[in-house]
Amino acid sequence: MGRITILDDTTPKNPITIIGRRAGICWGADVSDDKKNYKRGLSCLKDNHGRTFEYVCVDMVIDGYSARVIREWYTHIGGSPTRLQASTRYINYESLDYITPLSIGNNEVAKEEYDKVMDNLSHSYKTLMDLGVSKEDVANILPLGMTTKIVDHRNLRNLIDMAENRKCNRAYWEYRQLFKDICDALSEYSEEWAYLVKHYFKCKCDKLGYCPESRGCGKYPKEGCER
Repeated sequence: MGRITILDDTTPKNPITIIGRRAGICWGADVSDDKKNYKRGLSCLKDNHGRTFEYVCVDMVIDGYSARVIREWYTHIGGSPTRLQASTRYINYESLDYITPLSIGNNEVAKEEYDKVMDNLSHSYKTLMDLGVSKEDVANILPLGMTTKIVDHRNLRNLIDMAENRKCNRAYWEYRQLFKDICDALSEYSEEWAYLVKHYFKCKCDKLGYCPESRGCGKYPKEGCER
């Protein structure tokens, strides 16, 4: 699948401690002791003091996922995230890398047809370039299934909100995989991040104990049903 790279020059390895340190400043507390800061940060998390989560940000490179799933990624814009995406004006896409859904990849006939479409697009891209058409205009034929690369910046509160929705079994399959890869990368980044992922990056049904959606996957009963 794709690849997640956590950029260590801008992302704190001690997010819980950072939360406690920022909160402590406004509480008139001693912020020189990181053990106390960590404990205070846990308290903020357990009490769902969401604004303090916004002091912890993640900078990462998201590479090798489809342009389609990145379009969905962009819909989570709360908390002032920002991102840069690989340019279709300047990069040459004659060699087209693309995502193949399992429903196609597991069907030999379907995969042959799918690959044929992608090969035709690559051939047409090169032909149009040879005819002198600019890259930014030829880019209009590029498919949503092509892979792309972005540099992403967003805060912890936004990621927790994203987990509530995108870890749902009914979310788009590639987005679920993308978010799992991000959780794995953050868990490997530091112990504090691993704690956050394990305890706070949860689907909303896992937090509520029931499904709030009108159409659920069946994992939990609906709101109002006997539990």
